[in-house]
Amino acid sequence: MFETGGEIKSSPALAKDGTVYFGSHDRKLYAFSPEGKKKWEFKTGAWVDSSAALATDGTIYFGSWDKNFYALTPKGQLKWKFPAGGEVTSSPAIGLDGTIYFGSHDKKLYALRPDGEKKWEFAAGAPITSSPAPNVDVCVYFSSVDGFIYAVNLDGSLRWRLRTGGITTSSPTIGPDGIIYICVNQHLWAIKTDGQKKWERGVEGAMESSPVVLEDDSTICISGWGLMLNMDPERTVKWWVFLNGHGGATPTISPAGIVYVPDSAFYFSAYHGTVPLAKTPWPKFRGNLRNTGNAADHS
Repeated sequence: MFETGGEIKSSPALAKDGTVYFGSHDRKLYAFSPEGKKKWEFKTGAWVDSSAALATDGTIYFGSWDKNFYALTPKGQLKWKFPAGGEVTSSPAIGLDGTIYFGSHDKKLYALRPDGEKKWEFAAGAPITSSPAPNVDVCVYFSSVDGFIYAVNLDGSLRWRLRTGGITTSSPTIGPDGIIYICVNQHLWAIKTDGQKKWERGVEGAMESSPVVLEDDSTICISGWGLMLNMDPERTVKWWVFLNGHGGATPTISPAGIVYVPDSAFYFSAYHGTVPLAKTPWPKFRGNLRNTGNAADHS
């Protein structure tokens, strides 16, 4: 066990060599060996809530409340930093061509080249706190607390936007048939690829976590009251588990289908399952089993 100097809200990312990266409210990004030995720490100017994204060459990307977006070498050395116009709590995503996408409290989605040069920016109506979901070489999906979900083409032009009214930090995911899933306040939404709502399913309690899509096209989501639901594509509940507390974290799925999730404020639990993660461009928050946020690390 390692104790940082502040709360940890970012999700850990796992490199191919087993190195674990995560941020903390003590203003640092940490790197640990698989055995739990600290390899290095990198200090920023404010909290690090953004989860790290790992490029194919090992570069680590993440944002900070100090309004900067960082790129580090695998040894923890600064490669470059990009000044955004607001705090960066959005966790970045890396497209198939290496483009880095992230949102900011300045209401913009940024697209950067691997060298830190800005390709384009897209303005939403309010801060962007969710993580973008790249859809291969088609577009990028993201939501904003302005109550819209957006699809932006890879050149930065608007493909479509849909009014949801959602103000939570839930990030979009992609199903086997291209359907986009996102938690909208107290509902799970399914959205067609043309930006039209397919259906919604209500739950109790606002959902901050993101839906997970399984290989059988069912989804797992967690209500704000801690009810974890597995639903088929027609919204029928297949199974449910009460987690004895607020459901703020997105579960992860093992290759065998086991569901891992925080259970109440003090426990971490594993639940038997048989259905693995869907093989889609972005089936869960951070995109894949290692949480790399990299579209090239296809699940």
